[in-house]
Amino acid sequence: MKLKSFSYLLGLLIILSFSPLPSEEKIDIWKNKSENTPDSIKDEEKENVKDMLNLKSSETIKALDKIQIQDGPIKQSEEEKVYGIYEPADYNFNLNMWSKTKAEDLRSSLKRLNKIELSKSSNEILEAILFSFSYPPQGMTDKEFVDLKINWLIQNDRVNLIESFLKQNEQFESKSKAVQYLVDKNIASGDIKEGCKKIKFIDTKIKDSYLEKFKIYCLIFNEKKPEAQLLLDLLREQKQSSKFYDDKINFLLGVTDKTNNKINEKNLLNFYLSSITIANFKYEPTEKTKPEIWKYLNAANLIKLEDASDKKKLKELEIAANNDQLDKNKIFEIYKQIPFNLSTLINAKNNYQTLNDSDARALIYQKYLLSESNSTKIEYLFLLEELFKKSDLSNIYSKFLSDEIEEIGIKNLPNEYQEIANSKIITNEDVLLGKIKYNDKILHQSKILKYFAEGEEKKKVQKDIDKIFKKVTKNKKYFISAKDLALADALLKDGFSLPSYFKHEELIKKFEVPKNLIKLIENNQKAFLALKIVEIIGEDEPYQLDPETIYFVTNLLNKMDLVTIRNKVLNSALPLRT
Repeated sequence: MKLKSFSYLLGLLIILSFSPLPSEEKIDIWKNKSENTPDSIKDEEKENVKDMLNLKSSETIKALDKIQIQDGPIKQSEEEKVYGIYEPADYNFNLNMWSKTKAEDLRSSLKRLNKIELSKSSNEILEAILFSFSYPPQGMTDKEFVDLKINWLIQNDRVNLIESFLKQNEQFESKSKAVQYLVDKNIASGDIKEGCKKIKFIDTKIKDSYLEKFKIYCLIFNEKKPEAQLLLDLLREQKQSSKFYDDKINFLLGVTDKTNNKINEKNLLNFYLSSITIANFKYEPTEKTKPEIWKYLNAANLIKLEDASDKKKLKELEIAANNDQLDKNKIFEIYKQIPFNLSTLINAKNNYQTLNDSDARALIYQKYLLSESNSTKIEYLFLLEELFKKSDLSNIYSKFLSDEIEEIGIKNLPNEYQEIANSKIITNEDVLLGKIKYNDKILHQSKILKYFAEGEEKKKVQKDIDKIFKKVTKNKKYFISAKDLALADALLKDGFSLPSYFKHEELIKKFEVPKNLIKLIENNQKAFLALKIVEIIGEDEPYQLDPETIYFVTNLLNKMDLVTIRNKVLNSALPLRT
């Protein structure tokens, strides 16, 4: 997204619309063009000015809005570049949302957040903050700021957002890095067709030999060999090719009928070209093998344990699966291939302790598969869990255990196992919170929430406020909670009136908002305050926070006019759901 400064645009219009000024210094740039200029050209220039001035009103207003929402002095460089995905106004931000924040503060905060496994809500808020179009913080260059965004997307494997970023930002210095990530992601998953679609993001301004090499291969893949040959010749002329690449592409083009059988692991493209050109391709990955190569081997079904007695190789594969380099199901497939005699299987409980770790797990797994009763199955599942823990391989097993318990069904297990089995089930983060159940006996659960959750009409909501507040406050035993006050604060912020008998100012005195966060409000550091709130919410969903935290979080968001994020917090934290 590019933004011309207002003064620059205004100056340009003045220059174009009026006769040249007397000062020679100011008109020197036009000197050669203005001398002996035909009337037709002058008329054409006037028409261009007319076209500029006769913009659609919506476009004009939009352009002015983007200028007016900036706080503080407008930057005066000839052309400003901002990068992002979302319009800042969508989240109550503006282009200068970081302008009063120091670069080091942003770096430190993100460093802390990278150590936390953020909840779904925390991630969504963080993405809104990071990817709203904006100028960089104090002391951070445009390049570092856009690199920070791209690195975050890559580290968090946000493929869809990377594509959105590429679509909305034509040129930035780390563009080739983002495109290569998408390309390698598809190669690693074995989806070359989809990977080749990503070359649409490659243009003439990107000078990246890796992407150019992939583009050439895609032409061959799509049976466009003449075009591939032309690009290959150009790549060679620019000395951007390599002996290995020339060998593989010549073979694929049919120029040569032989190719080198040496496997190249320098990058994923080279490895992929090795795998498709070498007959009876075999590769033994190790701990040093790059993660993307592991993923490709897994997707292409190139990882096999031909000898079940090779315990060293099996151990390497188990470690790879535990490190998320190998599909975890592959390990259980191998376990089924390990042979045991009938006597060993029958007496598995006694015999597994005499075996090495891998064989012990394989034996108990097979015994589990052969078990008929649910009580026996759950017994072996928990025993198997202990064996994986013993070898520090729990990551392989946790999802498997959860899936197996769900398949059996908690209700189908003996009573003594039900509670512990239920604790082993991994909850899906994307599960909806559930339908809101309104309860007018409690302020923060009442149908007043329809305004935030359903966009209820203001007039109707105001009537509900008057009615429900009166009803609730009549109950002398009713305790005004922090959640009630969070709702009250939000209503006042949005222009609703509360009954005079509701002593709002007195009630909020008992809640103290952290002074360091108040200081951020005073300094107008919108984005950084929102980032601090992400740190506060952290691994939790808003509904999991204690009431006092919910109150001061929403209070801060109100004070900074961040109502979109506030509403997200409220809709999670306040309602009763079924």
